[in-house]
Amino acid sequence: MAAVATCGSGAGTTGSAVATASKSNVTSFQRRGPRASGTNDSGPRLVSIAGTRPSVRNGQLLVSTGLPALDQLLGGGLAIGTVLLIEEDKYNIYSPLLFKCFLAEGIVNGHTLLVASAKEDPANILQELPAPLLDDNSKKEFDEDVYNHKTPESNIKMKIAWRYQLLPKMEQIGPVSSRFGHYYDASKRIPQELIEASNWHGFFLPEKISSTLKVEPCSLTPGYIKLLQFIQNIIYEEGFDGSNPQKKQRNVLRIGIQNLGSPLWGDDICCAENGSNSHSLTKFLYVLRGLLRTSLSACIITMPTHLIQNKTIIARVTNLSDTVIGLESFIGSERETNPLYKDYHGLIHIRQIPRLNNLICDESDVKDLAFKLKRKLFTIEGWRKSLWSFPNLKI
Repeated sequence: MAAVATCGSGAGTTGSAVATASKSNVTSFQRRGPRASGTNDSGPRLVSIAGTRPSVRNGQLLVSTGLPALDQLLGGGLAIGTVLLIEEDKYNIYSPLLFKCFLAEGIVNGHTLLVASAKEDPANILQELPAPLLDDNSKKEFDEDVYNHKTPESNIKMKIAWRYQLLPKMEQIGPVSSRFGHYYDASKRIPQELIEASNWHGFFLPEKISSTLKVEPCSLTPGYIKLLQFIQNIIYEEGFDGSNPQKKQRNVLRIGIQNLGSPLWGDDICCAENGSNSHSLTKFLYVLRGLLRTSLSACIITMPTHLIQNKTIIARVTNLSDTVIGLESFIGSERETNPLYKDYHGLIHIRQIPRLNNLICDESDVKDLAFKLKRKLFTIEGWRKSLWSFPNLKI
């Protein structure tokens, strides 16, 4: 800010200060622009990286999750240096789609990817990423999906309770022409040329762990140790570490870890309540968060929490994650045939949102959220209907 004129011994001092300000056409309350020579002494600014933006709340650098509606629920996006934990749905049908949208968003923005899995080869995962809807086609595709799933307005007003009509509408969020956050067509695959032009690293556990490997006594399973070493090497060697700036143009590392905590990773928390590796997963997350906090990276993890026997471990995992969302599918449950939920495929629970640079977190006003996979789009909506319309139904 320009210096404010201080009080002098006489009116001449103040008058000269005003005269000087008027000559330079800058008031004492205006920020000075860059000098004519092109230099700027206004101080350091936020790094400009494609596919990122600063949070309007706390200034934290954000990346998109690949679902604009989810970005809105999380306060604008996923913060750099944080972990997003997705609690998988029972049959693992919808959580892989959120996982792939996160990776596809990275490819579209030119971010570096690190894909880790114990079940599927990362190369095959990339081949199944959804195709982005470009600005020219996104509105057309969105309008088609809305038209195919349109409900008469009179029926909507009869079903929605009056208290929910006053809530902000989360449904039918149309595409916007912005470089932050894209919509994806779940019925199509990402173009091969985009995958070939991307920079990605794959960690396939069966290829990293040998059957003849001698493991020394440790609190971490061999798979977790190998994965942490792999992530650390990528962060340090490619300059994502904040203490070792990148030589080339700065970029973001998107880390995706699939089915963490399952028996495929050598963990037994899904098989026994008090297994021999009960602390292995929590220690892995503790070390992982330390790596993320000092790097330009963001991580998404899918975990079969419904299979974990010990509920105390779930609480610890939640505390060691920054953002936690849970997917509850209606498949195989009573809600699948319940007319109250006929327009949706499941519920989405925002369990935890991080508190970054402040004492409170950004929480959405809409608490009752449901998701549905339309013909092409995965959408999140407010679901709570009035029980007055269905007096004989039980939730």
